[in-house]
Amino acid sequence: MVAGVNGGPASDATVAAFFDVDNTIIRGASSFYLARGLQQRGYFGFADLARFAVEQLKYQLFGESKEQVAALKREALTIIKGWSVAEMAAVGEEIYDEVLASRIYPGTRDIIKGHLAKGHEVWLVTAAPVEIGRLIARRVGCTGALGTVAEHKDGYYTGTLVGDMLHGPAKQVAVRDLADERGIALDESYAYGDSMNDVPMLESVGHPTAINPEPRLRKLANKRTWGVHEFRDRNTKGRRGIVKSTVAGSVWIILAVFRILKATLLAPWRAWKGRKGARRDDVTDQRSAE
Repeated sequence: MVAGVNGGPASDATVAAFFDVDNTIIRGASSFYLARGLQQRGYFGFADLARFAVEQLKYQLFGESKEQVAALKREALTIIKGWSVAEMAAVGEEIYDEVLASRIYPGTRDIIKGHLAKGHEVWLVTAAPVEIGRLIARRVGCTGALGTVAEHKDGYYTGTLVGDMLHGPAKQVAVRDLADERGIALDESYAYGDSMNDVPMLESVGHPTAINPEPRLRKLANKRTWGVHEFRDRNTKGRRGIVKSTVAGSVWIILAVFRILKATLLAPWRAWKGRKGARRDDVTDQRSAE
C-alpha cells in the first residue's frame, strides 16, 4: 500500500510529473543515509548492523532479485520495530539538513521547479519509506509523495508493512490509482526514473524521461526515443560513480560492525589489564612504604 502527503482536495490540474527518488533526485540511496544517521545517533545495536551489513553487501555483489528485496525488507522492518514514529520524523529532519539537502541533483531540482511553474502537480514515487518521500517532497516543494508504508499503532512501528513495497510494477499501480483519485491525465503527464525498476511507471505516462539511467534503461530509452538527462559528474557509459558510492556505503556499514565487534571483544581484556595494572601499582606502593 502507498500513502500520499500534502494531499487535501484534488486541484484543477490535470497534468502531473512523477519522480523516482534514489539516484534520480538524491545522489545515492536515501534509505542508506537515514540508516547511517540513525546508527550515529545510537538507534542500531551490533546485531542490527551485522544483519543489515550482510544483506546490503549481498545486494551490491549479486544485484536485485525478489528474494533480495524481500530480505532487505525483512531486516529493515525488524530494525524499526518498536521505534517511535514522531522520533523518526524528527531525526529525519535533522538528516535531511545534514546530508540529503546537499545530495539533491541541481538539474533534477530545476526540472521539478519547471513543472511547478507550469502548474503541474509533482509527486515523488519511491520504494523507500513514505516518511522519507514525504520529507523530501515537502522540503523540495512538491505536491506530495507515494512510498512504502510501515504499519504503526499508538505511535510506534509494529515491524510489518501495510501492503507491499512500492517497487517495480507497484509504482505503476500507485500512479494509476492516484491519477484516478485526482483526475490526472496520464497521457499528458511526465515521469522520471533511473533504473529498469522504474519502467512500469515510465510507461504509464505520455512523456517518460530517464535521469542518470543505468545502462539497460539508457538503451531502452534510446530505442523508444524517450528523453534522457545525465546529471552525474562521470562517464555516461555506466554507473561506476553510483556503484562506487553504494559499495562504499556497504564498506562503511561493515567497518562500523567491526569497530563495535572490536570494542566488544577487547572490553574484557582491557578491564582485566586495568585490574592487573592496579594490583601492580598497589604492590609497588606497599614496597615503597616498607
